[in-house]
Amino acid sequence: MSQRSDAIARSADAMRDFVAHGVLLQDAIARTGGINGTDMQIVGLLMSEGSATPGELATRAGLSAGGSITAVIDRLERAGYVARSRDDQDRRKVLVSAIPEAVMSRVGPIYARVGAAWTDYLETLTTEQISLVNDALTRAAEINREQVAQLRSN
Repeated sequence: MSQRSDAIARSADAMRDFVAHGVLLQDAIARTGGINGTDMQIVGLLMSEGSATPGELATRAGLSAGGSITAVIDRLERAGYVARSRDDQDRRKVLVSAIPEAVMSRVGPIYARVGAAWTDYLETLTTEQISLVNDALTRAAEINREQVAQLRSN
């Protein structure tokens, strides 16, 4: 095997390990915050992409728009992570919004600790290496989004 082929194979192993431990980390953080991993992903979507109707949120998360998303929203509302409100333009619509203060008070310190450890590592790299890491992570996220869309369309 060439040095390049070996490096590519090691990269695949590293990505598999990163994804697996990322999922485990998210689940551990969610449980620390009193919810499950899927529910934490829903909160994350609301934090990053903004408020949504239950149907829009179900589409974002790949859940059924009926009982599944309603159960998630109910659990998150009881836990204090989200709130329902009426849309100002169309009062028939219900919007679900994250409550950032609740999220940050419960799991923010954990994310801050992880972020600090990552920053400590990045400080050991050159600016060019950091740019390469950023490009690789951005492309990996794009590939993941593309694959999710493809899997959901089947």
